[in-house]
Order: sequence, then C-alpha cells, then structure tokens
Amino acid sequence: METISTEYLREQRYLHQNPNYGIASIHFAEEVDALIGHMAAQTITDYGAGKKNLKKALDSRGVNGYVYQAFDPVFPEYGDALEADLVCCIDVLEHVEPHLLGNVLADLRRVTKNIGFFTVHTGPAVKTLSDGRNAHLIQQSATWWLTKLSSYFRIGHVEYYEGLGKGFKVLVGVKSTALAN
Repeated sequence: METISTEYLREQRYLHQNPNYGIASIHFAEEVDALIGHMAAQTITDYGAGKKNLKKALDSRGVNGYVYQAFDPVFPEYGDALEADLVCCIDVLEHVEPHLLGNVLADLRRVTKNIGFFTVHTGPAVKTLSDGRNAHLIQQSATWWLTKLSSYFRIGHVEYYEGLGKGFKVLVGVKSTALAN
C-alpha cells in the first residue's frame, strides 16, 4: 500500500536536511510520557518519526521501560511501521499527500494495538516545498480531520491548541476493521 509518492519522498528528504524540520514532537514529550505511564505501554511506534526527536525528548526526561519503534519513509533504515501499544503521529498527517491520506490512515489503524496519540496542525506551515506549495499539504478544520479519523478509529479526548501553530491533539482507539471504511 503506497503511503508516499517517489517525488514527494525526495521532497521530504530535502526538507529533513533542515535541523528545524520535524521538531514538533519535542513539545509533546511530556504528554507522551504521561500516556506511557498511564497505559503501561510496552511498545511505542513513532509514526513519521523524522530524526527521532520524540525519542530524544523522552530520553532526556528519563522515560524508560518501553520499546521505541521509529517509522519514517524518509529514513528506510528504521524499517517498516510496527504494531504498538501506543502509536504517536505528531505533526505528520497534514504533510501527507491528499490522495494517499486514506492509505496512511489505514496503515496507522494497522499498527495501533490500543491507543493512538495524534496531533494535526490545521493551518499553513512556515516552510514551503521546492515548487512553492506550503509544506502542510492538507489544511483543513479539526472537524474535517475528526470526520476522516472517525472512519478508522474511535475518537477519544480532543484538545485544541494554539502557540505551536493552530491545531488539535486527539487520543484515538482501535476500531474494528469491519466498521472502517
């Protein structure tokens, strides 16, 4: 199942050369730490891990006792996305090519054993692609996103934020494949 085109993968590799690209997960490490403890999560998949900044932030907080699994098509050395108790997808979904969003959401559903912690920016990014498009390929309202997500997951707690850009964070649960679209 294709989750990223070859052309867009090249674009993302270029963007990841910028040390300030892919740092949003650092800002959510405290919440991920709390989720790990609350869930007693044994495994975490960082979906769209980039340069593994979430792992670095968790390590700096002294979080341990779980297996960290990174997945990012830009970094093939991480391997395939693996099933996990907790799946974190932080500042990723708005970067997905619109025609492949369904494939990405289906893949996220595949790897989420229990809970997903997703954050989505709903407005434009500061960065642009080489062709001038905004780096946030999908700029839609939280309502639009939650409708999409609800086709694949049970929607849990939703919280809106501003400051790191405008967006929301949501806890999602597994949904029977038979119910998913």
